[in-house]
Amino acid sequence: MTDTGEARSVDSAAHETRRSGLQRLMQVLPLIAPVLLWAVPCWLLLYAGQHWPPAVTLVGTALSVLGLIGMPLAMVRGHGRRQKDRAAVVGDTLLGIIWTLFTWSVLLGVLLRPALAVTGVGDGQGQARTVTWATLGTAAVLLAWGYVEARRVPRVRRLDVPLPRLGAGLDGTRVVLITDTHYGPLDRARWSARVCETVNGLAADLVCHTGDIADGTAERRRAQAAPLGTVRATRARVYVTGNHEYYSEAQGWVDLMDELGWEPLRNRHLLLERDGDTLVVAGVDDVTAESSGLAGHRAHLAGALDGADPDLPVLLLAHQPKFVDRAAEGGVDLQLSGHTHGGQIWPFHHLVRIDQPALAGLSRHGTRTLLYTSRGTGFWGPPFRIFAPSEITLLVLRAPQ
Repeated sequence: MTDTGEARSVDSAAHETRRSGLQRLMQVLPLIAPVLLWAVPCWLLLYAGQHWPPAVTLVGTALSVLGLIGMPLAMVRGHGRRQKDRAAVVGDTLLGIIWTLFTWSVLLGVLLRPALAVTGVGDGQGQARTVTWATLGTAAVLLAWGYVEARRVPRVRRLDVPLPRLGAGLDGTRVVLITDTHYGPLDRARWSARVCETVNGLAADLVCHTGDIADGTAERRRAQAAPLGTVRATRARVYVTGNHEYYSEAQGWVDLMDELGWEPLRNRHLLLERDGDTLVVAGVDDVTAESSGLAGHRAHLAGALDGADPDLPVLLLAHQPKFVDRAAEGGVDLQLSGHTHGGQIWPFHHLVRIDQPALAGLSRHGTRTLLYTSRGTGFWGPPFRIFAPSEITLLVLRAPQ
């Protein structure tokens, strides 16, 4: 074997070792994470020098144990085959609460307690108790605020997007983006109707939904999704599938969106024309589609652009931002995505960044391609948004002057 061959063999073996290690970690993570989420706050808030009365310690520990047992059971019952909505609401809410408590018990334990010690405020027990009360107070305020943020109709975020290849006839084209509505266990039919009313007030030429319409089948979430049929656009209403569609009978969602009058951009495109200029509006299935086993479902950019004039500007809908690498290679001018929720509950965005090239907003990839990543219109799971506000996005496309 040559030195080059040996090097390749070593690199391949190292890659396989890393991959198998990551696979093992992902297998045990669902078992480890709940224990850490509940055990760490329990220790830091009850046993880190506070010396609470025995009754307080007993009650706090009992609540932690109940949460550790009840949260996973509720989430499995709520999101598993049975899909019991009440159980899902309980499990998701507990997840949001304990994630917030975990974050702030660690953060304030690391920052506030040493600060109190340095400044000489109180003795060791008093400092420990101050940290506990500060953690509980901070978590309570953030959760209350985060709940309101999650349940309100998103604010409209307006952004001018310059596209060098856009013809003058299409200058000022108004594109409204909604995504990650996640109709789910908490009934959001009224919220859905108000979102659609807001969209209709934006006088859009094109309205786009970049996937994760709901959690649950189309049959279960029909009432919440029905207002999408009232959305108006002067040119088209288009959508692509997200990964959550493939957890919930994706074809049923394709059928319902067709019934509601939305045009699917499933590896295909349409042409938006005005005053002699043309924009290619294309879309691809989510990158998880192929592993779903559904015939004809996959992310296929070449198919989406098949027959399109390569000299025309391209607007691409793709649920996950990480598709932008392929979009840049394919010469796409602007990709619209969602999926990240902007992290939804701080500081979860650090984990999102491990998997995605962008968290929110406009970013450039390669020499031509722009990516706009929405923080999402709704929320997934825990009914909280903390430092990651939802949005309805109005993108005004601008031609060179």
